[in-house]
Amino acid sequence: MKNFTMRDEEFICASCGKNVSPLGYTARDHCPYCLYSKHVDIMPGDRNNTCCGLLEPIGIEKFKDSYKIIYKCQKCGELHKNIMARDDDMDLIIELSKQKS
Repeated sequence: MKNFTMRDEEFICASCGKNVSPLGYTARDHCPYCLYSKHVDIMPGDRNNTCCGLLEPIGIEKFKDSYKIIYKCQKCGELHKNIMARDDDMDLIIELSKQKS
């Protein structure tokens, strides 16, 4: 993706409060423990979105040989998608796969 800014940073999850370490192989964009993200980007990694609402995971969709987590911003209502990470909680991924988004 040509407008992708690589940001693989440690952060404290705004939803569950856990310390989240960098992913190591690509940019970390959500919490692997609760799967929540934050609405901070317009283009991946740019940190230019002023919304900053919590992105609630509401579903899953197949993407190549992996899956994308479907999010809905709790503040502005915008839908967003992120590719799941290898260390995501698979029990939560399975639960999301049962939901209609």
